[in-house]
Amino acid sequence: MRICSLLPSITELLFELGLGDHIVGVTHECDWPPAALAKPKLTRSRIRGEGCSSAEIDRQVREQAGSLYELEAETLARLRPDLIFTQSLCPVCAVDENTVRRIAAALPWRPKVLSYHPTCLREVLAMFDEIGRITEATSAAERATARFRCEIARLQAELSEVSDRPRVVCLEWTDPPFACGHWTPELVELAGGRELLGKAGRPSRRAGWDELTATDPSVLLIAPCGFTLDRTLEEVPALNRQTGWADLLAVRTGRLYCTDGSAYFNRPGPRLVESLQIIAEVIHPSRFAGIAPRGSFKQVS
Repeated sequence: MRICSLLPSITELLFELGLGDHIVGVTHECDWPPAALAKPKLTRSRIRGEGCSSAEIDRQVREQAGSLYELEAETLARLRPDLIFTQSLCPVCAVDENTVRRIAAALPWRPKVLSYHPTCLREVLAMFDEIGRITEATSAAERATARFRCEIARLQAELSEVSDRPRVVCLEWTDPPFACGHWTPELVELAGGRELLGKAGRPSRRAGWDELTATDPSVLLIAPCGFTLDRTLEEVPALNRQTGWADLLAVRTGRLYCTDGSAYFNRPGPRLVESLQIIAEVIHPSRFAGIAPRGSFKQVS
């Protein structure tokens, strides 16, 4: 089986299922596990991100009014995949599904195209199981879902007698601010917090600065879509200049955290387990100290 993955989260899942040798092509953003970096690239970005501010990137995204990726059709044909994985969840963060299907339909051997759009944890785990069945890696998929469910159960047991549910805001972008969506509010709840702006199962959304200051969260986690931890930390000076930012309870009490949104929160893949651990540690640091992967987040004073 020759597989092309047009989603970083599915690339991670395929490697988790032991199918790395079957992957013949990935996107230019597939960077985990490290072995994915050596695979042929099937996409390129239509926008310039390096050296741009968050506001500038947002402007470019809005001007595109569609997918930010272009598909290398000639490379796809040369790789001769039997199976192509894509998505229809986010209209900008992957190659347009219709484009993928049109190009695949024109190939003589007609590869199978499968598209996924999980919006909540239940659907993410169902995707794990389905891809496991399709690729004949059922046992590995069961282990991946079991690992997630076991971690949820462990945290729930630890939190069973905890009455304090801190008020949390997770931001998926900073300029303009975007409230989190999809599975992230669920992760916050499972980790013992209350997400104030994001809605479980719904897309992330633009939130005004006045809306953010009105919620006055006691814990604030910054996880911009597509940003590494170091790139996220570069956003802090601009946030400090926003009116009312310094008055937020989370900022005043040192409960502001930055994390690697690209590696964890933005991808519905196996590392959502680590995302849950990150949130648990930042919400309840005394109870869950050291549970998150080392270097996965940073507390900003």
